[in-house]
Amino acid sequence: MPLSRASGILLHPTSFPSRFGIGDLGHEAYNFVNFLRDSGQQIWQILPLGPTGFGNSPYLAYSAMAGNPLLISPDKLQDQELLSEEDLSNLPEFPNDQ
Repeated sequence: MPLSRASGILLHPTSFPSRFGIGDLGHEAYNFVNFLRDSGQQIWQILPLGPTGFGNSPYLAYSAMAGNPLLISPDKLQDQELLSEEDLSNLPEFPNDQ
């Protein structure tokens, strides 16, 4: 059975820009999916998303079923009124150019 060819991009969600110091599955992830669609890409390849285990390795996750809570988007939680502006008001400052 011949396989059809497809193209895509490997990008872990933690690589997205974020004011929280680590990318998540929030607005930037949605923008990236739209970019993939608009550019004719068919695949978003990601690395493991589980909670990291010993040595912070994603390949030694505590669970094969759980997702990493660091990937939950505080902005999306605020959009859904599960967090208030005050909850996100005391954030450390991270460099914007990195």
